[in-house]
Amino acid sequence: MEIGIEWKKEGENLNMDKDRVEGKIKDIKGRIERQVGEWTGDKDAQAEGTKEQIKGKVQNAFGKIKDAGRENLDKAQRKNEVPDDENLNRKDDEDVA
Repeated sequence: MEIGIEWKKEGENLNMDKDRVEGKIKDIKGRIERQVGEWTGDKDAQAEGTKEQIKGKVQNAFGKIKDAGRENLDKAQRKNEVPDDENLNRKDDEDVA
């Protein structure tokens, strides 16, 4: 099952990596399991919940790193794009301000 979230912001797509979403879900699931273990005195459930939380936090952080890399790549590609404006129609011998 793939999870993907897209937002529109001022004409551009912002994609959240699925690892961020899945990691957050694991983190929340682990918090719930740990808390239930604390309420019931079940040390194994507390340990499993903590383990699930850590896995979720690591996966979420990995997703954030991938998002940052993707964002930097997009910025670099946009920087190298040729703008669609009147400068495209200028003659080579004209001065560029």
